[in-house]
Amino acid sequence: MMDNTVTWFEVATDDPEGAQQFYGGLFGWTFARDESPVDYRLIGYPGGEQPAGGLYNTKGEFPAHAVFHVQVADVEETCARSESLGGKVVTKVIDDGAGTDFAYVRDTSGSLFGVFHRR
Repeated sequence: MMDNTVTWFEVATDDPEGAQQFYGGLFGWTFARDESPVDYRLIGYPGGEQPAGGLYNTKGEFPAHAVFHVQVADVEETCARSESLGGKVVTKVIDDGAGTDFAYVRDTSGSLFGVFHRR
């Protein structure tokens, strides 16, 4: 598995442009409008051959959410970059005792996600 990748996921927010700026800046993700009638953007990531997820505009109709974990090269460095982009680290780096470091982060909309690295 490559760093900065996940399987299919969804981020729901009432600020899709802000979410694009945050996740694009943090992980190098790209966004393309889906042809559906709702404001849905397909998410691609470096090294991915096809979209890996979606960004949904809630238009404030329900709370922002995102539930996924992203494999990264360095959890501490990713947390620091997240904060520089306006995110908030919820937990410091945790060693699970089985060779994986992880942390939970909130994006600029307040959505929670995880980052991890297997040693």
